[in-house]
Amino acid sequence: MQEQLWFTDLLNKALGGPVNQLLQNPHLPAAFHPANPKAPITNTVAMELLVTIILIVLFFLVRSRLSVEKPRATQHTVELLDEFVRGECANVIGHRYQRFVPMLTTMFVFILFCNLIGVIPGFESPTGYKPPAVPLGLAVISFVYYNFHGIRVKGVWGYFKHFLILPTEIISHLSRLLSLTVRLWANIFAGDLITRVFFSLIPLALPVVFNLLHIFVAVLQAYVFMLLTIIYLSGAVTEEH
Repeated sequence: MQEQLWFTDLLNKALGGPVNQLLQNPHLPAAFHPANPKAPITNTVAMELLVTIILIVLFFLVRSRLSVEKPRATQHTVELLDEFVRGECANVIGHRYQRFVPMLTTMFVFILFCNLIGVIPGFESPTGYKPPAVPLGLAVISFVYYNFHGIRVKGVWGYFKHFLILPTEIISHLSRLLSLTVRLWANIFAGDLITRVFFSLIPLALPVVFNLLHIFVAVLQAYVFMLLTIIYLSGAVTEEH
């Protein structure tokens, strides 16, 4: 059983009772019942919730301080991020890419913060936990998202007819779930593990180097996940599928 982080312990003390009652509902499948009724909120859920809270707070702070005359550093950062995602979408998807930007930006930022939160002492990256529930969940969202838009653009028959002509395409698409999940989880898990090991064995200088490397990997993996989703989306909504 995982050792609870201080934030997880705080959530369980505050909300553990109601959450346990909700999950112990006899109408829910047994898989939903918590393994530890005294602490039904896991580190994975706690870290995801913390990242969500941080992003919501940041969103409202940026939204409340938007200015045309005197934009602040946070506004410049958000605008650069938006331009970056738009540029990637425009280059890969092309025509009518704009409708996908909000979802892809949200995905990139959420994964990025989930990856980076493990750098802060006392926290861990939910994308690096075993089993890889968070990376798998994100992969399923990506899979459903691009297939949904493929059906929306081409219709059910227009989208699925190539699966009937080339059955190997089914395996190819399903393998994307595994690829997205394993790539994200393995890199963040390894980065977290190496950082913790070196911080426990060696004083300061060398662990800082590994921490910087972990930050680079965290940013890179968030970008790769978003880019692969853009590529899959492009193949789903363009005519040359």
